[in-house]
Amino acid sequence: MADRNFDVMVLGAGIVGLAVALKTQEKGKHVLLVDQAEAGSKTSYGNAGIIERASFLPYAFPRDVRELIDYAFNRRTDAHYHFGALASVAPWLFRYWWNSEPKRYERAIAGAKPLIENCLAEHEPLIAAAGAEALIRRTGWIRAYRTEKKAEASLRDAEKLKQFGVTYDVLDKAGLAQREPHLGDGVIGAVHYKDPANISDPQGLSLAYRALFEKRGGVFLNADAKSLREEGSEWRITSPLGGLKAKDVVIALGPWAQEFVRNFGYDLPMGVKRGYHMHYGTAGNAVLNHTVYDADHSYVIAPMAKGVRLTTGAEFAHRDAKPTPVQLEKLEPKARKFFPLAERRDAEPWLGARPCTSDMLPVISKAPQHKGMWFAFGHAHHGLTLSAVTGRLIAEMIAGEEPFIDPTPYRVERFSF
Repeated sequence: MADRNFDVMVLGAGIVGLAVALKTQEKGKHVLLVDQAEAGSKTSYGNAGIIERASFLPYAFPRDVRELIDYAFNRRTDAHYHFGALASVAPWLFRYWWNSEPKRYERAIAGAKPLIENCLAEHEPLIAAAGAEALIRRTGWIRAYRTEKKAEASLRDAEKLKQFGVTYDVLDKAGLAQREPHLGDGVIGAVHYKDPANISDPQGLSLAYRALFEKRGGVFLNADAKSLREEGSEWRITSPLGGLKAKDVVIALGPWAQEFVRNFGYDLPMGVKRGYHMHYGTAGNAVLNHTVYDADHSYVIAPMAKGVRLTTGAEFAHRDAKPTPVQLEKLEPKARKFFPLAERRDAEPWLGARPCTSDMLPVISKAPQHKGMWFAFGHAHHGLTLSAVTGRLIAEMIAGEEPFIDPTPYRVERFSF
C-alpha cells in the first residue's frame, strides 16, 4: 500500500492539536490530525470551560510556610497528593517552587502576557467558522468569598490585573445576589471578571473544530502516535490505512507529550496536575448564571449543557494512577451549601491530567535536534485558553513567517535536556 503524503502531521486531537491543525490549514497546508481517541475526549473534555482572558497571573507554587505545612499533611482542598508519587514528582515540584520565587515569577507573568492578551481574539474566528456560537457565553466568571481575609486577597489580585487592562466589577453581597441570586453559605461579596468567555460544552467545541477541519479538507485519523519515525527529510507513522508521511510533525499530546518526546532525546521538567469533575442537577428553580469560583475552598461550579459542573483543584500523582477523588468528596458538601445542587448526573467522577512545565509557561517551539518537529504542549490549566494562540504561533513558524509575538519565552531550549 502506497504511503499518503501531507504537508503537516499533528499528533494529538485535544483542543490544542485541533487549533494547531486549523491554524496550519489557514497557511495553505494539507494537514493530517492523528489521535487514538475521538477529538477532545481526554484532557480537553473536562475543564471548567473558560477562555481565560483575565488569567495574566500564572498559578505559582505556594511559598507561605503555614500553607506548605497544610499541603504536606494533605489538609487542603485545592491540592492533594499521592505519597507514593512524591519521589518521582519531587524534582519537578522543586523546580516549580524555584520558579515561583518573586523575580522568576515576574518572568512567567511577562511570558504569559502576549498569549493571554490574544487568546480570545484567536478563538473567535474559529468559533464563528465552526458555527459554534451557541456554545459560547460572554459572561466572564465570578470569584466569590465568605471572609474579609479572602476578600482582601481577591481585591489585591484584581488590582494587580488592572495593569493588563482586565475589566471587573467588585460586588458587595447585594450586588452579587443580583447576578447570582441562589448563592448561599455566608457569601459576602465577589469580584466579577468580565473579559473571559465561557464554553457550555468543551468537547462540543472540540467536535465543532474537528468538523471545520475536515470541511476544509483536513484528514482526521485514529492511529498510534508511537509509530512516528524519521525517514530522510520526512516524518512517517503507520496506520490501518498504511504509511502516512509529512515534512513537518507537531507534537500536541498534552500529558502524554513528556513521555513521547523523551524517546527523541528531550527530557523536560514537566509533571501533571490531575483534576476531577462531576455534573449535578439543580434543586427547585435554582439557576447558575455564571461560572463561579469559591475562593474559600478552591473549586469551580460552571453551568454546562449536561448540568452544573463542579471541578476540583490539583492532584499530584502518577498520570495513570487509579482515581482517588478525595477532593471531590470533600468539596461536594461545601458546594451544596454554596449552591443548591441536586442529583449527580455522572456514574463516576471524571478524571483528567493537566500537562505542566516547571516555569509555568507552555512549550511552543521548534525541536532543536530534529528538523521538521515542533512542540505544542505544557499549557497546564490553560489548554483551552491558549490553544488557538498556540495554533497561530506554530502555524506561522512552520510557514517561515515572522511570528506575531516573540516565541522566545516558549522555546524548549530554555530547559536543559
